[in-house]
Amino acid sequence: MNLMERRLQSKNNVDLKSYLHEKRSIVDEALQACLPEPEGPASDVIKAMRYSLFAGGKRLRPILCLAGTESVGGIHTDSLSIACALEFIHTYSLIHDDMPVMDDDDFRRGKPTGHKVFGDAVALLAGDALLTEAFRLMATAHLTVDITPQVLLKVIALISQAAGYRGMVGGQTVDIQSEGKRVDISLLKFIHTHKTGALISASVASGAMLGPANESQIEAIKTFGHNIGLAFQISDDILDIEGNSETMGKEAGVDERKGKITYPSLVGLSESKRIQSELADAAVESLQAFDHRAEPLRQIAMYIIERSE
Repeated sequence: MNLMERRLQSKNNVDLKSYLHEKRSIVDEALQACLPEPEGPASDVIKAMRYSLFAGGKRLRPILCLAGTESVGGIHTDSLSIACALEFIHTYSLIHDDMPVMDDDDFRRGKPTGHKVFGDAVALLAGDALLTEAFRLMATAHLTVDITPQVLLKVIALISQAAGYRGMVGGQTVDIQSEGKRVDISLLKFIHTHKTGALISASVASGAMLGPANESQIEAIKTFGHNIGLAFQISDDILDIEGNSETMGKEAGVDERKGKITYPSLVGLSESKRIQSELADAAVESLQAFDHRAEPLRQIAMYIIERSE
């Protein structure tokens, strides 16, 4: 059964647009509470942190965390601090990715990038501060009072692995080193599953762990996350060709100009879309044992391959 057939047959369809709006509002309110208004001698770096954190964005990773918690019967407040930490980590990675030593991008989410507004040094430090602050959030007792120490340690270990050289940093390194070179599909898959997929997978899996989920549920959720993580990056590859710069908030066609290896450049556009659709379908299939509470996750899998930004 393909993804469209699943959508038509589902009896539990949610209004995904409303769901995403509701959860994004919850996350944004929590993020405001997590990061203070700029003051004191270090106010410039706080301004830079807040500028990038509140420059827009889908809040996909924290929403996946909340949805992962709810899919196993938990409530979103159980994982909200972890969800905010995930957005801090994601935002730090974007600040660093945009800098001249990496992708050298001038715009992100339709606004000048952090280094264009605050300079390279402050932007770099803002990214460092967001990454560090993420772990403070996860380790602050009153923010995680309902999480057992054993589960919290597992969640922190999972997110650390996804963010570090075993995940996002490792994938980004190989991505940069592969620019302008001929690589095979296995290396490209490594780049995508680590650079983008690892943190997406960790987001939904950590949410389920905080649910709390049993081991079989966690494994199923990890499979879901792995598949949508790769599908999400393939979607980015496709949007770089077919997307609208104004809608996306960043310039289209950058990958080709920089000689970046992508799925369309390696296997073609139509094959990339086929692979993407198969990944989304496999993600939905992995949730077969879950009830209606996992319906937002199923809908998000569809959204990922249909998005225009």
